[in-house]
Amino acid sequence: MKNLEESIKIDSLIEALTEIFSEYGNIIDIVARKNLKAKGQAFIVFDGTEAAERAIKEVQGFDLFEKPMVLDYAKTKSDATVQREGDLVDLESHKRKRLAEKGECPHAQLAYFTRNAYLYYDNLERKQAAEAAEAQKKLKRPAAPNGPDAGNARPVKTARGAGLKPSNPAAGAVVPEEYLPPNKIIFVQNLPDDFEVEGLTTIFGRFEGFREVRLVPGRKGIAFVEYETEVGAISAKQATAGMSLGEEQKPIKVVYQRQ
Repeated sequence: MKNLEESIKIDSLIEALTEIFSEYGNIIDIVARKNLKAKGQAFIVFDGTEAAERAIKEVQGFDLFEKPMVLDYAKTKSDATVQREGDLVDLESHKRKRLAEKGECPHAQLAYFTRNAYLYYDNLERKQAAEAAEAQKKLKRPAAPNGPDAGNARPVKTARGAGLKPSNPAAGAVVPEEYLPPNKIIFVQNLPDDFEVEGLTTIFGRFEGFREVRLVPGRKGIAFVEYETEVGAISAKQATAGMSLGEEQKPIKVVYQRQ
């Protein structure tokens, strides 16, 4: 709804809306905010469409705080409705997609669940992995010559690849986790210490070809999730990377396992 009095406190506004609209059905959520974009607006979430339809028809133009309310259906489902109909993964996906459409999500590319977006970012990850692998090859020093000029051969400087650094002075360059090519096992980090196999299975078990969750004995905060094919792993990574879990709502990190 629009055209609400902006000077009214949020608590008072929600109380008034509850009193008016509770007559039309069971209200599961009322959303009203004070930020600039949301001023003068509110969203009322009923547990059924019939209640919303009757409310719009009968309350349209009703004066609230001396201003006529303008009512219409919301363009997308509310967070409360998605949570009621689905699970934690569905809710997180819905939030990301909604923020992405508003241009407010820093990881918007991970929020899309349409086929076109899925294919685009799958190809992008493969391209980045191929570029990183190519850069790694260039870093390898060529074999020393065996001819008579071997002693006079000058050392060849290695090219420094963007985003690549050696894991130790004696080793070659290591591809960063973000650029690892897709495979059927994903590596999950920054998990809450109290998260067990059951909780992780609830989150990751809904994706195609799920096999198992493996915790690492003696190591908290990490786990491996295996799928039958890369397709399931790719879908799971795109849907859960950055998901906030636990009381601290700390975002998890999801990458492909290093092979």
